[in-house]
Formats: sequence, structure tokens, C-alpha cells
Amino acid sequence: MAIFEVEAQLREDVGKGASRRLRHAGLVPVVLYGGARAAANLTLDHNNVLRLIDDEAFFSSIIEFTADGGKKQKVVIKDVQRHPAKPVVMHMDFMRVNENREITMLMPLHFLGGEESPAGKSSLVMIDYQMNEVEISCLPKDLPEFIAVDVAEFDSGDNLHLSDLIVPEGVTLTAFTHGDNDAYDGVVVSTSAISQIEEEEVSEDEVPAADAVESSEQSTEEDSAE
Repeated sequence: MAIFEVEAQLREDVGKGASRRLRHAGLVPVVLYGGARAAANLTLDHNNVLRLIDDEAFFSSIIEFTADGGKKQKVVIKDVQRHPAKPVVMHMDFMRVNENREITMLMPLHFLGGEESPAGKSSLVMIDYQMNEVEISCLPKDLPEFIAVDVAEFDSGDNLHLSDLIVPEGVTLTAFTHGDNDAYDGVVVSTSAISQIEEEEVSEDEVPAADAVESSEQSTEEDSAE
């Protein structure tokens, strides 16, 4: 597992005005919460943040977090607010973790072998990846960077559901903690024949109605009679 170290600075100013000033100074407002300690208001260097979030593993790893050179804390990232039009991070939330308590995280799915599969090699079949992440629960020590999904043998008509995923020991899919497993067993990957997809895309508006055809034929006959 990748190890990420984050050095933050404490801040006293809070509120929208203070956050704007921090962003103009190249800093990202941060809140650290969780555990028995009070929430802390911090800042991170924006350039360092851009480098960190460029790595997918940053979002699914235990992070060693230090504030003002103090004691290292183990945390996970819980939220990143980005500017809607610019490559700017507006705000971040981190949560302290307890090694003896389970945490809930969104975990990316890595699909393996799709291009080499029978479905991937066929020009008549489309592979539809309907999920790119799943929510899991586990102890911090069991947190994986991602969940691998092998689709190397996928062919036309094959489907893979949540219940088909192979997760590491100690990891639970939270979808199956609600009682009725079948109700939450969503499709992760499916395949469809291209011809079937094209037929479904043809709408009723594109097919001439019977009365329209009949009217057209009558009009042609009248023109001929004249």
C-alpha cells in the first residue's frame, strides 16, 4: 500500500471570507475531525494537494497527517470540493481513524483483461462498466487500494454482480449490510450485442406510422388520377 505523508498548518480564521483569502494565498482550507479529539481547522499547500490528488491511491489509503510539526495522526480523506470550472481545490475534509474501529470508504474498481476478453475483441459486443467504485467497510489495517475485477473471460451475454466481486479478507461490501442482499446486488459489468443496442435506439418516431403511410399512398393515387 502506498504511504502518503501530509504536513498541514493550523489556522484560526474561519468562515467564507477567511477561506477566500487562504485560497488567494495558494492554500487549501482543511477540516480534520473524528475520534475523541475536537475538530481542527488547518491549511494545506495547494500545489502539494494537486500532486496528491493526482494519485488515485490517495483516496483509498491511510494517510500520515501532521499539523504544525506535531505528532503524526492516521487519517483518511472524506471529501474534496473542487472549483466547477478551474483546476482548483476549494476545501478538504479528513477523518481520524482508530486502528480498532472499522471505517467506511469508497473503493475504486480496477477492471482487468477487458480488451483481451472475447467480448472486448469482438466488434459486435459492447462491455458496459456500470460501476467504477463500491462502498466497503473494514479495519484500517485491511484497507485495500482498489478491488480488482477480472473480466478476461467475458463474452456476449455475460454479467457480473456485486455478489460476484472477490474482496480481500476483512473487507465487507456495505451494500450487503442492509438485510435483503438480493435487493442491493447491482450489476457491475454487463455485455450487449451491438445489433441489439442499435435496435433499442431506434425510437417509434423514426418508424412511419401506418396511417401516415396510408395517407401518403392515397395522395400518390390522387395525383396519378389527375
